[in-house]
Amino acid sequence: MLLQGIFPAVTTPFYPDGAVYHKKIEHNIDRYSRTPIAGMVVLGSTGEAVMLSDDERREVLRVTAEVASPEKVLIAGTGAESVIETLRLTELAAKLNYDVALVRTPHFYRPQMKPEAMLAFYRTVADRSPLPVLLYTVPPFTAYDLPLEVITALAEHPNIIGIKESSGNVEKVAAMVQATRHIKRTATVTEVQQAVTARMLAAPATNDNGGQMVSVTQLNGGPDVAVAARPRIKTRVKEVGFQVLVGAAHTLLDSLLAGASGGVLGFAAPAPTICFEIHAAFKDNDIDLARSKQISLTPATKLVVSGLGIPAIKYAMDLNGYYGGLPRLPLLPPTQAQKMEIEAMMNSFRN
Repeated sequence: MLLQGIFPAVTTPFYPDGAVYHKKIEHNIDRYSRTPIAGMVVLGSTGEAVMLSDDERREVLRVTAEVASPEKVLIAGTGAESVIETLRLTELAAKLNYDVALVRTPHFYRPQMKPEAMLAFYRTVADRSPLPVLLYTVPPFTAYDLPLEVITALAEHPNIIGIKESSGNVEKVAAMVQATRHIKRTATVTEVQQAVTARMLAAPATNDNGGQMVSVTQLNGGPDVAVAARPRIKTRVKEVGFQVLVGAAHTLLDSLLAGASGGVLGFAAPAPTICFEIHAAFKDNDIDLARSKQISLTPATKLVVSGLGIPAIKYAMDLNGYYGGLPRLPLLPPTQAQKMEIEAMMNSFRN
């Protein structure tokens, strides 16, 4: 699976009473689907996944998959503290035609999470997972940083296709890219070098006029032989290797220059356009333009994402036409003073 470009870390909307607001999931996912992002990450840290029940997580995955545009890569946060729970949610995500499982590091029993435990955890998940696995190291929340030597060893597993690295450490990104450079893998892509998703492949075949194909029997009562359908998409193979996605928007350009393939960004939840523009300018080798956009974004993402967190991300979404709403307790909504700061910072990034 090609993991290249910008992936908003999707939030989970709630009613004022704390229930999951499914209609607002549909609203947000439909709007993201109309932007030039590469895909979406559901039930990551920004999605308050640890605040949800198992049934709620399953419903969030289902609703998202039903609404998302087929060409957008869907990454499901399925990580749990045990292998068995991780696999249960991963298997559901596969049935819903998600493309990748994002599996965070188990961390509750941190003193026992030695390299050998992490190797055993991820290798067992990857051996049994019906989806390709994306490692997820997020030290700001787990207080555990997956060591480089463990990442390098896990990168050899054929079903572990990359990592989301959320420490904001560009030097570590560069070291990961260098340490895994020898890994040669391929992904199926479209003629314009974009990912071929599970939902694209699952869509019914169509004829040249865009209509769904019917059987000969339906047409003239003859033998029950299906009309041959042309492939819906033409594909090719692209070399991708071990793919590194970063989680810190304020280091996005430097990470891309260090070899990262894209970003899973909390700041892209309220402002996907500016994040996409940085990546697009980088891909066009217009580093000066990318740098100017990166400089303009950095103060906002440091305040909204790094400083104030999910409540501020959600408020910024409300400013930009998405539905953010309230976080779940014990997370508290922004104060009035904080709202004024967020408004000032987001004024340049209206979508």
